[in-house]
Amino acid sequence: MGEQLSPDEKLHLITRNLQEVLGEEKMKQVLAERELKVYWGTATTGKPHVAYFVPMSKIADFLKAGCEVTILFADLHAFLDNMKAPWELLELRVQYYEQVIKAMLESIGVPLDKLKFIKGTDFQLSREYTLDVYRLSSMVTEHDAKKAGAEVVKQVDHPLLSGLLYPGLQALDEEYLKVDAQFGGVDQRKIFTLAEKYLPSLGYAKRSHLMNPMVPGLTGAKMSSSEEESKIDLLDRKEDVKKKLKKAFCEPGNIENNGVLSFVKHVLFPLVGEFSIKRDPKFGGDKTYTDFEEVEKEFGEELIHPGDLKAGVEVALNKLLDPIRKKFESPELRKLSNTAYPDPSKNKGAGKGNSKAAEGDELVPTRLDIRVGKVISVEKHPDADSLYLEKIDVGEAEPRTVVSGLVAYVSQEALQDRLVLLLCNLKPQKMRGGSSPGERVFVEGYETGKPDDKLNPKKKTWEKLQVDLKVSAECVAQWQDKHLMTKLGRITCKTLKGGNIS
Repeated sequence: MGEQLSPDEKLHLITRNLQEVLGEEKMKQVLAERELKVYWGTATTGKPHVAYFVPMSKIADFLKAGCEVTILFADLHAFLDNMKAPWELLELRVQYYEQVIKAMLESIGVPLDKLKFIKGTDFQLSREYTLDVYRLSSMVTEHDAKKAGAEVVKQVDHPLLSGLLYPGLQALDEEYLKVDAQFGGVDQRKIFTLAEKYLPSLGYAKRSHLMNPMVPGLTGAKMSSSEEESKIDLLDRKEDVKKKLKKAFCEPGNIENNGVLSFVKHVLFPLVGEFSIKRDPKFGGDKTYTDFEEVEKEFGEELIHPGDLKAGVEVALNKLLDPIRKKFESPELRKLSNTAYPDPSKNKGAGKGNSKAAEGDELVPTRLDIRVGKVISVEKHPDADSLYLEKIDVGEAEPRTVVSGLVAYVSQEALQDRLVLLLCNLKPQKMRGGSSPGERVFVEGYETGKPDDKLNPKKKTWEKLQVDLKVSAECVAQWQDKHLMTKLGRITCKTLKGGNIS
């Protein structure tokens, strides 16, 4: 179809519904001579969700415009982004992403034979690419690297070096994939501008950049693979879709940060071209809308009830998801889904040391067996001046003996009867915090899930989760700004405002 369109018509298809375009004039020049080469990359971390239909609809536009489109499964990026994907699961997650994204494209009628699929480690481990990574790292400052990844790479108090490398690799991908333009969300804008700034310094051409708006999640914030309540998974059952939509933020008349309304705008209209609602005749009866502006106007004027909007989205969404669910009914793909994303609540290794399923899963606070303990005695360590031996009551038959070098500045008497938090599935050595001995501590929003039998020190699960443990300005213990809780409520302390929990 692309060759039947004029360059201006192709450009319109390529850029419609985008939030921002950098380098439009350069694209016009290319389109006057040949078809545009575009790539879209996705880091293979958490399971893709329904917001992925937004880039899929743009990929359909690119193909209609005659573009040569490459889809990059960025497996190395997934590992570099604070190790969101364990190294041993990278290949499985690439396979899952490829299968589910192909199913999405088939669901909306996009021909797969016109697409090129590639994974990052197919070319990012080559000698030439590696040398370019070193060359680029000699030019990019820590400030620029951190700023570029601020909206994409997970931000923590003590960032890993890998997160600083991430934006540079994404910039180099443009050269090694030999494209004219990179497509992504507007949250990647700073990475795109870093690429425009530094690729010419390596002797490579500056590319154009196409940016989609970010679709709000069901909670009103950005839809995220790692925020369970913000998203609808592509393989969610119909009852799950209904339940999540029912709980979704959709205030009457509020058209800002409304994930349900945004889904109608950015997914349903580009893909289907219309949106229907069913309602009682006394409230206006059934109606089919052929442009989003009318839907938005009537919802803003409270002529469309949130319940009717959600019901209409539920019907339309299930039509998109049905072919994907059907494809993943096969035993092979069900097995792939379960092995690429092990369920942490199904600890099959109970009684046999570490659970392989738990070890391979993403970092979630439920893996930590944190309990309230009570200090019942403190003694000087016989072999080290700065260490103490503490006996901690954690509600078991025998108190635990913990070695601590973190209390050397506190008098022995001050520790007597102190309530602390004790990590019970690590070799006993680290603790802090407050309630009654043996009581389980959980993170708000992570109430379910079984902790690992024992944390494998080689995996450094505690260290990776610990960097996000801190005390808020209100002296409340938190993990990633979510409260640490017991059945009695939030865990607080009198001092250590803004301090780290180690």
